[in-house]
Amino acid sequence: MRIRVVPVPFIAVAVLAFGSVALAWVLQHQFGYAPCPWCTFQRLLYLLIGALALLAAGVHRRGTLAIALGASVPLLALGGVLAAWHQHTVAAQSDSCALTLADRVLGALNLPDLLPTMFEATARCDEANVPWLGVPFALWSLALFCILALLSLRAFRLRPHTLFLK
Repeated sequence: MRIRVVPVPFIAVAVLAFGSVALAWVLQHQFGYAPCPWCTFQRLLYLLIGALALLAAGVHRRGTLAIALGASVPLLALGGVLAAWHQHTVAAQSDSCALTLADRVLGALNLPDLLPTMFEATARCDEANVPWLGVPFALWSLALFCILALLSLRAFRLRPHTLFLK
């Protein structure tokens, strides 16, 4: 069985991932939607997904490297699904989300100090999961992570008939 990596779905993943971060940044700085630690953690995941998707698209003819990079994209998207679900069901029900996993990861990477306009959490989790177009932010994010995972899996073309042609 041969696996062929097609770059177009990965390019779409990168555009959506980077676009979601750009939209979040605009909503924060132009419309006053303040992010919580889980919001900014998800931004980090989107940026990682976008970067890995671009790399996978760039090396799509390199077999094992393309597969390794490409396989990391849906895994990170699954992590994003879990983060968004946690934000919606647990963190948004609490008046404090300080010192959670999201806070510790961002702090360990020093991202709030290096890029405060992108990664500094300025709201509590119960304040940040407000509806946008009638749907809470965390559920928008969860849906987008699912779309990114499915799109990235479409980039892998399995050709089982080649197993018997050798």
